[in-house]
Amino acid sequence: MSADVHALKVTIRNQLRAKSKSVPASERAACSAKLCALLQAQLFWQKARSVLFYFPMALEPDIWPLLDLALAAGKRILLPRFVSQQNDYEVREIHDELADLETGQFHITEPMVHCSVFPLNQLDLALVPGLGFDLNGGRLGRGQGYYDRLLARVSGHKCGVAFDWQLVKEIPWEPHDIRVNSILTPTRWQIVVS
Repeated sequence: MSADVHALKVTIRNQLRAKSKSVPASERAACSAKLCALLQAQLFWQKARSVLFYFPMALEPDIWPLLDLALAAGKRILLPRFVSQQNDYEVREIHDELADLETGQFHITEPMVHCSVFPLNQLDLALVPGLGFDLNGGRLGRGQGYYDRLLARVSGHKCGVAFDWQLVKEIPWEPHDIRVNSILTPTRWQIVVS
């Protein structure tokens, strides 16, 4: 990674974190509800038989209310689980929020080890968190590359999930970065890469 690209990514990360922290929790909750409603109206969501969720951290869009709806609709629900021996994520299927989840690596809720591993090449839809996105499908993660390595193995549709203030003009791109196919915010659903 060039020093210039790395420095630019750090700057953008810091700006986006500061912006997210400045938004009241009540506004983030209202925006999350709008985002969830907009996602439910999309054919990609309606047709997906398997959906990779993420467990929302404090400043991320809260997609968790969709979990019960997806389970009730018969969708296969998946979450990343960190495998420390491989220093990488795998995806496991959950059936019951209470029985199948625990606090894992990085203090993020993830599937328990008894949950079945799910092949990423059979995934229909991945809901992808990030600190920022651009409208060309560029995604800015937390800087460790874990999610990019996971997304590189996903053959289904990758949907970047963000608040509107997380959209920037351009995310610096490097060869290992994985682009998303669409962007979902509380006010926008946009296909960016087919």
